[in-house]
Amino acid sequence: MRSRVWCGSAVAVLGLLTAGCGGGNDTENKGTEKSAAGGGFPVTVTDCMDAKTTFDDAPKKIVTSNASSLELLLRLGAGDKVIGTGFPPGKGALPGELDAQAQKVKVLSQTVIPKEKLLGSGADLYIDTFASMAGMGGGMGDAPTEEEFKAAGIKHVYLRSTACAAMSKSPAKDLSAVENDITSLGAVTGTSAKAKELVAGMKQQVDAVQKAVGGTAENARPTYFFFDFDAGTKQPIAVCNRQVANAVITLAGARNVFADCDGDFKQVSWEDVVSGNPDWIQLGVRNRGSEAANQKAFDEAQKWLEGNPATKGLKAVEEGHLLRIGSERTTIAGVENAATVHEIAKAIHPGKAK
Repeated sequence: MRSRVWCGSAVAVLGLLTAGCGGGNDTENKGTEKSAAGGGFPVTVTDCMDAKTTFDDAPKKIVTSNASSLELLLRLGAGDKVIGTGFPPGKGALPGELDAQAQKVKVLSQTVIPKEKLLGSGADLYIDTFASMAGMGGGMGDAPTEEEFKAAGIKHVYLRSTACAAMSKSPAKDLSAVENDITSLGAVTGTSAKAKELVAGMKQQVDAVQKAVGGTAENARPTYFFFDFDAGTKQPIAVCNRQVANAVITLAGARNVFADCDGDFKQVSWEDVVSGNPDWIQLGVRNRGSEAANQKAFDEAQKWLEGNPATKGLKAVEEGHLLRIGSERTTIAGVENAATVHEIAKAIHPGKAK
């Protein structure tokens, strides 16, 4: 399947958003911001392969590939248009009212939505967080082709900040790609005013952190390792410099120990981690659906690091510099990325970030 990853949106007469797929460092695009605020149609979404999808009006029936795009729609106030999702959020995974709304969304699959079910869902828009579903479905069949999506009357777009990460031309060092996705979703769903509000809130949080720690010299920044406990402990998975987590870590005033790895994720060895000897380690566990279950998972991740011969001597482990911050809010595009920047900065720069 050809990877069509959306880069952004703008009302057609004002031009297409071209910034973002290179590396996500262009945080300002006045044309897009202005057009999105107008809330007008048609809206054209342009992907990283230069394919265009035009919306003459807001979609009425949306299917999301996973909890990431579902949460963004809920935050935008477009949750009533979502008729189904794959990879649903666990109960309690989302805050407050968002969780109650999410639990009402029909679950089309606990993982990747099977091809026939997706095409027969009745959706007029499918929002895909993955660069390609090929190879992710196990025994669930192939992903639909663009021709099959078209025949079913489904427009197919991607969350560029996640799906386009691996093909970016430069490291992710800010949250502009995530902010552009929110702006794009707002334009497509007719919720641009709310999108602008969400982006402004993210910028306010990140700007406050940058004011406090942004000027920290590179050699004064503590080194940082994101430990994806749920990916398995036999061979660790590193977040590389194109992944949104690299931007989160960088903005918080730390240095990703695998920042020299080009791409989004990569299998590494424990020898590589030991060689990096991080000052801080994030216990990245996925949300279990309750605070008690989450704490149990964090406990298990910590005990593994403290008991494993290869990792128990790491500086971060010996000094107890182990942060309990969930995976999703760090590695998946969303409003919570900004809050995670703040939380990490408070921990690693206690005298500066408040």
